[in-house]
Amino acid sequence: MVTSAHEASHRIFEERPEILSPVFGLLGVPIPQKAIVEVVSGDATEIRPLERRVDSVLRVEPSDGDGFLLAIEAQGRRDDDKATSWAYYVAYLQAKYKLPVLLLVVCRDRSTATWAAGPFECGARGWTALSTHPLVLGPDNVPVITDASVAARDLGMAAFSAMTHSGSRDAPAILEALARALRATDVKSAEYYGDLLDIGLADSEDREKWRDMMTFVTHFPGRGTLREEAYLEGKAEARAEAKAEAKAEAKAEVGAEMVLRLLDLRALPVSDDIRARVTDCTDLATLDMWFERALNVAEAEALFTDATPGADT
Repeated sequence: MVTSAHEASHRIFEERPEILSPVFGLLGVPIPQKAIVEVVSGDATEIRPLERRVDSVLRVEPSDGDGFLLAIEAQGRRDDDKATSWAYYVAYLQAKYKLPVLLLVVCRDRSTATWAAGPFECGARGWTALSTHPLVLGPDNVPVITDASVAARDLGMAAFSAMTHSGSRDAPAILEALARALRATDVKSAEYYGDLLDIGLADSEDREKWRDMMTFVTHFPGRGTLREEAYLEGKAEARAEAKAEAKAEAKAEVGAEMVLRLLDLRALPVSDDIRARVTDCTDLATLDMWFERALNVAEAEALFTDATPGADT
Protein backbone atom coordinates (compact mmCIF):
# COMPACT_ATOMS: atom_id res chain seq x y z
CA MET A 1 0.00 0.00 0.00
CA VAL A 2 1.37 3.41 -1.00
CA THR A 3 1.39 5.71 2.03
CA SER A 4 1.69 9.48 2.27
CA ALA A 5 5.17 9.05 3.77
CA HIS A 6 6.16 6.90 0.78
CA GLU A 7 4.87 9.55 -1.61
CA ALA A 8 6.68 12.41 0.10
CA SER A 9 9.99 10.48 0.05
CA HIS A 10 10.19 10.53 -3.74
CA ARG A 11 8.05 13.54 -4.68
CA ILE A 12 10.53 15.91 -3.09
CA PHE A 13 12.93 15.06 -5.92
CA GLU A 14 10.30 15.91 -8.55
CA GLU A 15 9.26 19.19 -6.97
CA ARG A 16 12.62 20.31 -5.59
CA PRO A 17 15.19 18.90 -8.06
CA GLU A 18 17.89 21.17 -6.62
CA ILE A 19 18.22 18.57 -3.87
CA LEU A 20 19.82 16.20 -6.39
CA SER A 21 23.19 17.97 -6.33
CA PRO A 22 23.84 17.49 -2.58
CA VAL A 23 22.28 14.01 -2.73
CA PHE A 24 24.64 12.91 -5.48
CA GLY A 25 27.47 14.38 -3.44
CA LEU A 26 26.48 12.11 -0.55
CA LEU A 27 26.50 9.14 -2.90
CA GLY A 28 29.86 10.00 -4.45
CA VAL A 29 28.39 10.52 -7.92
CA PRO A 30 29.45 13.93 -9.31
CA ILE A 31 26.75 16.13 -10.86
CA PRO A 32 26.95 19.89 -11.50
CA GLN A 33 24.52 22.20 -9.73
CA LYS A 34 23.35 23.67 -13.05
CA ALA A 35 21.99 20.40 -14.40
CA ILE A 36 18.58 20.62 -16.09
CA VAL A 37 16.07 18.24 -14.51
CA GLU A 38 12.61 17.35 -15.83
CA VAL A 39 10.01 14.81 -14.77
CA VAL A 40 9.18 12.03 -17.24
CA SER A 41 6.55 9.33 -17.06
CA GLY A 42 7.15 6.59 -14.55
CA ASP A 43 4.87 4.22 -16.45
CA ALA A 44 6.84 1.11 -17.40
CA THR A 45 3.86 -0.92 -18.61
CA GLU A 46 4.10 -2.73 -21.94
CA ILE A 47 0.88 -3.26 -23.89
CA ARG A 48 -0.87 -3.73 -20.52
CA PRO A 49 -0.43 -7.28 -19.28
CA LEU A 50 0.79 -6.01 -15.94
CA GLU A 51 0.97 -2.53 -14.51
CA ARG A 52 4.49 -1.49 -13.62
CA ARG A 53 5.19 1.99 -12.33
CA VAL A 54 8.36 3.60 -11.00
CA ASP A 55 7.74 6.04 -8.15
CA SER A 56 9.52 8.93 -9.92
CA VAL A 57 11.59 9.22 -13.07
CA LEU A 58 13.70 12.31 -13.81
CA ARG A 59 15.64 13.21 -16.93
CA VAL A 60 18.90 14.87 -15.90
CA GLU A 61 20.91 16.94 -18.38
CA PRO A 62 24.22 17.94 -16.76
CA SER A 63 25.96 21.02 -18.10
CA ASP A 64 29.24 19.13 -18.37
CA GLY A 65 28.23 15.82 -19.96
CA ASP A 66 25.64 13.48 -21.40
CA GLY A 67 22.16 13.19 -19.97
CA PHE A 68 20.72 10.23 -18.10
CA LEU A 69 17.54 9.06 -16.39
CA LEU A 70 17.19 8.77 -12.64
CA ALA A 71 14.57 6.27 -11.48
CA ILE A 72 13.63 6.86 -7.83
CA GLU A 73 11.97 4.28 -5.59
CA ALA A 74 10.89 4.81 -1.97
CA GLN A 75 11.27 1.54 -0.08
CA GLY A 76 9.85 1.02 3.39
CA ARG A 77 10.83 -2.61 3.90
CA ARG A 78 12.64 -5.50 2.29
CA ASP A 79 10.79 -6.90 -0.70
CA ASP A 80 12.57 -9.66 -2.60
CA ASP A 81 10.33 -9.13 -5.65
CA LYS A 82 11.97 -5.74 -6.12
CA ALA A 83 15.13 -7.39 -7.41
CA THR A 84 13.21 -8.34 -10.53
CA SER A 85 11.16 -5.14 -10.71
CA TRP A 86 14.17 -2.85 -10.44
CA ALA A 87 16.08 -4.72 -13.13
CA TYR A 88 13.02 -4.41 -15.36
CA TYR A 89 12.65 -0.68 -14.71
CA VAL A 90 16.26 0.04 -15.59
CA ALA A 91 16.20 -2.06 -18.77
CA TYR A 92 12.82 -0.76 -19.91
CA LEU A 93 13.62 2.92 -19.36
CA GLN A 94 16.95 2.58 -21.14
CA ALA A 95 15.27 0.90 -24.11
CA LYS A 96 12.42 3.44 -24.26
CA TYR A 97 14.41 6.66 -23.89
CA LYS A 98 17.76 5.52 -25.29
CA LEU A 99 19.53 6.98 -22.26
CA PRO A 100 21.62 5.42 -19.48
CA VAL A 101 19.68 4.88 -16.25
CA LEU A 102 20.57 5.18 -12.57
CA LEU A 103 18.32 3.74 -9.86
CA LEU A 104 18.04 5.58 -6.54
CA VAL A 105 16.32 3.83 -3.61
CA VAL A 106 15.24 5.93 -0.62
CA CYS A 107 14.97 4.11 2.73
CA ARG A 108 14.17 5.14 6.29
CA ASP A 109 15.73 2.29 8.22
CA ARG A 110 19.20 0.79 8.13
CA SER A 111 18.28 -2.83 7.49
CA THR A 112 16.20 -1.94 4.43
CA ALA A 113 18.94 0.37 3.16
CA THR A 114 21.59 -2.35 3.55
CA TRP A 115 19.44 -4.83 1.64
CA ALA A 116 18.50 -2.32 -1.08
CA ALA A 117 22.15 -1.68 -1.95
CA GLY A 118 22.31 -5.12 -3.60
CA PRO A 119 23.72 -5.97 -6.00
CA PHE A 120 20.81 -7.99 -7.42
CA GLU A 121 22.03 -10.50 -9.97
CA CYS A 122 20.30 -12.58 -12.59
CA GLY A 123 22.11 -15.54 -14.12
CA ALA A 124 22.67 -19.27 -14.08
CA ARG A 125 25.45 -21.82 -13.83
CA GLY A 126 27.94 -19.35 -12.45
CA TRP A 127 27.34 -16.74 -15.11
CA THR A 128 25.75 -13.33 -14.40
CA ALA A 129 23.57 -12.11 -17.23
CA LEU A 130 22.33 -8.99 -15.48
CA SER A 131 23.29 -7.15 -12.29
CA THR A 132 21.43 -4.22 -10.71
CA HIS A 133 23.35 -1.84 -8.43
CA PRO A 134 21.02 0.74 -6.83
CA LEU A 135 22.21 3.95 -5.27
CA VAL A 136 20.77 4.06 -1.75
CA LEU A 137 19.89 6.89 0.61
CA GLY A 138 19.25 5.96 4.22
CA PRO A 139 20.03 6.86 7.83
CA ASP A 140 23.73 6.03 7.44
CA ASN A 141 24.47 8.52 4.65
CA VAL A 142 21.80 11.23 4.99
CA PRO A 143 23.17 13.91 7.34
CA VAL A 144 21.56 14.75 10.66
CA ILE A 145 20.88 18.49 10.37
CA THR A 146 20.28 20.06 13.77
CA ASP A 147 21.68 23.55 13.07
CA ALA A 148 19.07 26.07 11.91
CA SER A 149 21.64 28.02 9.85
CA VAL A 150 22.65 24.85 8.00
CA ALA A 151 18.99 23.98 7.44
CA ALA A 152 18.33 27.48 6.06
CA ARG A 153 21.09 27.06 3.48
CA ASP A 154 19.52 23.88 2.09
CA LEU A 155 15.86 23.51 3.06
CA GLY A 156 15.37 20.51 0.77
CA MET A 157 18.14 18.49 2.37
CA ALA A 158 17.00 19.55 5.85
CA ALA A 159 13.47 18.33 5.09
CA PHE A 160 14.83 15.10 3.65
CA SER A 161 16.96 14.65 6.77
CA ALA A 162 13.86 15.07 8.95
CA MET A 163 11.93 12.42 7.00
CA THR A 164 14.83 9.97 6.83
CA HIS A 165 15.63 10.19 10.54
CA SER A 166 12.03 10.34 11.76
CA GLY A 167 11.57 8.21 14.85
CA SER A 168 15.23 8.49 15.84
CA ARG A 169 16.55 10.26 18.93
CA ASP A 170 17.80 13.06 16.66
CA ALA A 171 14.35 13.73 15.14
CA PRO A 172 13.17 16.46 17.60
CA ALA A 173 16.38 18.48 17.12
CA ILE A 174 16.17 18.14 13.33
CA LEU A 175 12.55 19.30 13.30
CA GLU A 176 13.34 22.25 15.58
CA ALA A 177 16.19 23.36 13.30
CA LEU A 178 13.99 23.09 10.21
CA ALA A 179 11.11 24.93 11.89
CA ARG A 180 13.39 27.81 12.83
CA ALA A 181 14.77 27.95 9.29
CA LEU A 182 11.29 27.98 7.76
CA ARG A 183 10.14 30.83 9.98
CA ALA A 184 12.90 32.95 8.41
CA THR A 185 12.33 31.96 4.77
CA ASP A 186 9.79 33.06 2.15
CA VAL A 187 6.15 32.14 2.64
CA LYS A 188 5.92 29.85 -0.40
CA SER A 189 8.88 27.71 0.67
CA ALA A 190 7.65 27.62 4.26
CA GLU A 191 4.24 26.42 3.11
CA TYR A 192 5.72 23.73 0.85
CA TYR A 193 8.16 22.23 3.33
CA GLY A 194 5.70 22.58 6.19
CA ASP A 195 3.14 20.45 4.39
CA LEU A 196 5.77 18.07 3.00
CA LEU A 197 6.86 17.20 6.54
CA ASP A 198 3.26 16.99 7.75
CA ILE A 199 2.70 14.36 5.06
CA GLY A 200 6.11 12.71 5.13
CA LEU A 201 6.08 12.06 8.88
CA ALA A 202 2.81 10.11 8.49
CA ASP A 203 1.13 9.24 11.79
CA SER A 204 4.29 9.17 13.89
CA GLU A 205 4.87 11.03 17.14
CA ASP A 206 7.24 13.25 15.18
CA ARG A 207 4.32 14.47 13.10
CA GLU A 208 2.53 15.68 16.22
CA LYS A 209 5.69 17.45 17.36
CA TRP A 210 5.94 19.10 13.96
CA ARG A 211 2.33 20.22 14.13
CA ASP A 212 3.03 21.79 17.51
CA MET A 213 5.89 23.76 15.95
CA MET A 214 4.35 24.96 12.71
CA THR A 215 1.09 25.34 10.79
CA PHE A 216 0.96 25.93 7.04
CA VAL A 217 -1.41 26.35 4.14
CA THR A 218 -2.14 23.06 2.37
CA HIS A 219 0.22 22.28 -0.54
CA PHE A 220 -0.81 18.66 -1.03
CA PRO A 221 -4.63 18.56 -1.14
CA GLY A 222 -6.34 15.49 0.20
CA ARG A 223 -3.43 14.31 2.36
CA GLY A 224 -4.76 15.35 5.76
CA THR A 225 -2.28 18.06 6.75
CA LEU A 226 -3.02 20.08 9.87
CA ARG A 227 -3.94 23.20 7.93
CA GLU A 228 -6.14 21.21 5.59
CA GLU A 229 -7.93 19.57 8.51
CA ALA A 230 -8.55 22.98 10.08
CA TYR A 231 -9.73 24.32 6.74
CA LEU A 232 -12.12 21.44 6.22
CA GLU A 233 -13.40 21.73 9.79
CA GLY A 234 -14.00 25.42 9.18
CA LYS A 235 -15.89 24.68 5.99
CA ALA A 236 -18.00 22.09 7.79
CA GLU A 237 -18.78 24.56 10.56
CA ALA A 238 -19.66 27.24 8.01
CA ARG A 239 -21.97 24.83 6.18
CA ALA A 240 -23.63 23.88 9.48
CA GLU A 241 -24.09 27.54 10.40
CA ALA A 242 -25.51 28.35 6.97
CA LYS A 243 -27.87 25.40 7.23
CA ALA A 244 -29.02 26.50 10.69
CA GLU A 245 -29.56 30.05 9.47
CA ALA A 246 -31.56 28.84 6.48
CA LYS A 247 -33.67 26.65 8.76
CA ALA A 248 -34.31 29.57 11.12
CA GLU A 249 -35.26 31.83 8.21
CA ALA A 250 -37.69 29.22 6.93
CA LYS A 251 -39.31 28.92 10.37
CA ALA A 252 -39.57 32.72 10.59
CA GLU A 253 -41.28 32.86 7.19
CA VAL A 254 -43.80 30.24 8.30
CA GLY A 255 -44.35 32.06 11.61
CA ALA A 256 -44.97 35.40 9.89
CA GLU A 257 -47.35 33.77 7.41
CA MET A 258 -49.34 32.20 10.27
CA VAL A 259 -49.68 35.56 12.07
CA LEU A 260 -50.90 37.32 8.92
CA ARG A 261 -53.22 34.48 7.97
CA LEU A 262 -54.81 34.49 11.43
CA LEU A 263 -55.45 38.23 11.13
CA ASP A 264 -56.99 37.66 7.70
CA LEU A 265 -59.19 34.84 9.05
CA ARG A 266 -60.43 37.20 11.76
CA ALA A 267 -61.15 39.80 9.06
CA LEU A 268 -58.91 42.40 10.67
CA PRO A 269 -57.52 45.01 8.25
CA VAL A 270 -53.77 44.73 7.78
CA SER A 271 -51.91 47.71 6.37
CA ASP A 272 -48.83 47.38 4.15
CA ASP A 273 -46.66 48.71 6.99
CA ILE A 274 -47.95 46.06 9.43
CA ARG A 275 -47.61 43.31 6.84
CA ALA A 276 -44.03 44.38 6.11
CA ARG A 277 -43.16 44.56 9.82
CA VAL A 278 -44.44 41.03 10.43
CA THR A 279 -42.82 39.64 7.28
CA ASP A 280 -39.43 41.21 8.06
CA CYS A 281 -39.31 39.82 11.61
CA THR A 282 -36.83 36.93 12.04
CA ASP A 283 -37.15 36.46 15.79
CA LEU A 284 -39.18 33.31 16.45
CA ALA A 285 -40.05 34.30 20.04
CA THR A 286 -41.51 37.60 18.83
CA LEU A 287 -43.51 35.88 16.11
CA ASP A 288 -44.92 33.42 18.66
CA MET A 289 -45.95 36.33 20.87
CA TRP A 290 -47.64 38.08 17.92
CA PHE A 291 -49.46 34.89 16.98
CA GLU A 292 -50.89 34.57 20.50
CA ARG A 293 -51.97 38.22 20.44
CA ALA A 294 -53.53 37.78 16.99
CA LEU A 295 -56.03 35.42 18.60
CA ASN A 296 -57.56 38.23 20.73
CA VAL A 297 -56.62 41.70 19.47
CA ALA A 298 -59.36 43.97 18.18
CA GLU A 299 -57.11 45.54 15.55
CA ALA A 300 -53.87 44.51 13.87
CA GLU A 301 -51.89 47.46 15.31
CA ALA A 302 -52.42 46.00 18.82
CA LEU A 303 -49.98 43.20 17.96
CA PHE A 304 -47.13 45.54 18.75
CA THR A 305 -48.46 47.00 22.00
CA ASP A 306 -45.98 46.46 24.84
CA ALA A 307 -43.69 44.44 22.51
CA THR A 308 -40.10 44.22 23.66
CA PRO A 309 -38.17 47.08 22.00
CA GLY A 310 -36.03 45.80 19.13
CA ALA A 311 -37.30 42.24 19.40
CA ASP A 312 -39.13 42.42 16.10
CA THR A 313 -36.18 43.46 14.01
